Amino acid sequence: MSFLRCLCCLCLFMSAQFDLVAQVADEFSRRLAEVLPEQELYDYHRFLESGPIHEFSRDPQARPTADETAVEPTGWKLVIHQNSGPVLKNAAEDFRQYLQESMQVQVELQQVDSLQSWTQQERVIVAGTARELPDHGQGLRGEKDYRLQVSPHRIIVCGFDDRGTMFGLFNIEQRMNLREGPFLPNDLDVVRHSRYQTRMVLSWMGWMEWPDRYLARLVHDGIDSIYASVYANPNGAPGPSLRASDLYSLILYRNKEQEPERVHDLIKRASRFGIKVYTPIIYRYTGEPDNVRGLRQLVRDIVTEFPEIKGYILLTEGFYYQDWGHRENLEEWTQKWTEGVRVVTEECHRLNPELEILAWEYNIDFRPQQAPLKRRVVRNLPRESIPMLTWENGKSFEIDGLRGYLRDYSINQVGPAEVTEAQIEEARSRGMKVYSKVDTFASWQFGTIPYLPVPYQWYRRYQALDTSGVDGTHETWSNGYKPNIIAELRSWYCWSEAPPLEELLRSIARRQFGKGNEELVLKAWKEFSDAIQLVPDTGPSMGTNNAVANPLFFQEAVPRTMMLEHSWRDPIKWQGYIGATINPYWPYTVRRMVFYPDFTNQVNRAEQYATNVSGIGRIEDADQLDPDRVLKVFLKYLRLAADGFEKGLQSYRRAALQSPEDRRVRAFREVLLVEQMQRMLRSNAAILEFEDLRFELVHTKERSRRLQILKRLEELLRDEIQRTEASLDAALRDSRLGFEFEQDYVYTPYVLREKLEVLQETLDRRLPAYRAEHGL
Repeated sequence: MSFLRCLCCLCLFMSAQFDLVAQVADEFSRRLAEVLPEQELYDYHRFLESGPIHEFSRDPQARPTADETAVEPTGWKLVIHQNSGPVLKNAAEDFRQYLQESMQVQVELQQVDSLQSWTQQERVIVAGTARELPDHGQGLRGEKDYRLQVSPHRIIVCGFDDRGTMFGLFNIEQRMNLREGPFLPNDLDVVRHSRYQTRMVLSWMGWMEWPDRYLARLVHDGIDSIYASVYANPNGAPGPSLRASDLYSLILYRNKEQEPERVHDLIKRASRFGIKVYTPIIYRYTGEPDNVRGLRQLVRDIVTEFPEIKGYILLTEGFYYQDWGHRENLEEWTQKWTEGVRVVTEECHRLNPELEILAWEYNIDFRPQQAPLKRRVVRNLPRESIPMLTWENGKSFEIDGLRGYLRDYSINQVGPAEVTEAQIEEARSRGMKVYSKVDTFASWQFGTIPYLPVPYQWYRRYQALDTSGVDGTHETWSNGYKPNIIAELRSWYCWSEAPPLEELLRSIARRQFGKGNEELVLKAWKEFSDAIQLVPDTGPSMGTNNAVANPLFFQEAVPRTMMLEHSWRDPIKWQGYIGATINPYWPYTVRRMVFYPDFTNQVNRAEQYATNVSGIGRIEDADQLDPDRVLKVFLKYLRLAADGFEKGLQSYRRAALQSPEDRRVRAFREVLLVEQMQRMLRSNAAILEFEDLRFELVHTKERSRRLQILKRLEELLRDEIQRTEASLDAALRDSRLGFEFEQDYVYTPYVLREKLEVLQETLDRRLPAYRAEHGL
């Protein structure tokens, strides 16, 4: 009797908990429209281009403790040397504006002929280099290093160089933002060493879109370099000539041409922020004498015209040997490719020995078993070049006994990949520096989400990077840089002497969601960081980028753009990589982002998708692989990951609902991102299950099973309609969702409405018509 009573009590408790969770989710959904107004496409772009760098971030209730120095509202001075360079002068003015706009503190900026006497005065912030402050530069070893010294009524910022001082000032901004007041510990004395010589990003805003305010934002997050002119020579020189037999020339032909004036302007503007500029060199290397002379001339022309460029990235997607599309002998291909790298390195260093030549053989097979080949690539590179190694791609993993590897940039695995470990070891044995392309706050896994709030998983990657001793990083590709809490987290751990992770995250949580909500937010971040490790979809694919906008296709769709079924053109080639790259039945994004069934019903595209994007079939012997089992495991882990995100969302939503009014917009946006990630996973699973069942329906004759399938298809459609309506609401309220600069918006609110029409038509008309036709 007592057991039954306990069981009843447990059931009642669980029911009450379930009701509470549902009530919180409903309340968040109901209040979303009240808290977040609708946005237009590119609204966030416009904010990054012209919005304020600094916003009010002081807690009116915050007061300094007895152990803190407070910068009072008036009476303080900010002092720099009158001979400071433009980088430090620009940073000092930024810091003055920060204190005024974010902390409501007025400081007078003074430029003086010596800083020495000012270090003994009170109510002063002194900012200079080790040369200008020789008594305060002890322990500074290299570029970007800085020392912060705080005593009652005095703050001293001493950098190894102007950039070090700049980053020291920006770190004070970070500390005050976390404290939510112009307060610093009055015994702070810390020397911070930069862990990386270079931290490079692409622009999230678009190709060659680098407005000044955007440049200002990225240096605040500790980024010191940009990669510009992607897929185009900076001097406007054409890439490989258009040759029908050369696939990659055809692909590059579609890209934008560079205007040298834009590069000159960008270099000039970036230099004011201490930002280094890297560009590609685009060339088809054949090794023939005339071709080698042409490459040498191209290099001389570029280096001579742009002496300020810091280095050149030789990426195989643009700098390649002979024909990228036909690489029958990888050993020979890589040998010839490294010869081309040698030519560039020699020619660059004749003109400027300090130029960095970053050799990035991204596309050369990165499966785990190719470690010997990838090691040989590094062995064959000129020692004066710098290998640019892709961090995680190819990393092996195992789920439920199935072995796979990462198909593209992902964060479910920390990395490095086996091939990358081998290459790092080889480079170190040759005394070479190592740079790495490594995502640190966003990834192609959920590439249409602006950043991934999985801080514990990102931190594990930061630790792995530190252990590997990587000298420099390229931290974004399609996702680019945009301000966010994870980029802020990353910036702390790019220097030594960072706060403990829990302490830092707790401060960020309090600032974003308000005091008293820290435990709820930390709990959510831990759940999200665990859930991301379960996501099996690891490519730049439909599943984690466009699933919320991809319909469930039951029958062949009505064409929505031009067709070529009766033309002399091959419609498949026209849809392909060197054609229009769109599917006429769903032409709203690039074809590879659309999941469309094989309506000849010869191939189960769901099984094919699961095998390809997980990489499982690329390691295991294909003859021994059961596609049905792969799909089942794939679906299982998609749903487990979604459940994990939902578990974290339960406390995340509560924190947002409890947040004070002045934090509510910020808090609601944080929740909205994760809800869209969760919906992406569930839509991914729904699309694949729907197609698997549709395929089975075509091939089964058993009436009872067909009835079961139709019932389940209807359930999937109803669930997906609700999910798509929620996805639409989210996309309307955050213009960042759906965007990544390779193809602008992968999905928009318009596309989500189109999807809803397809779903509703399938549920209301197509399935009933099928039942009637087949007597079901």
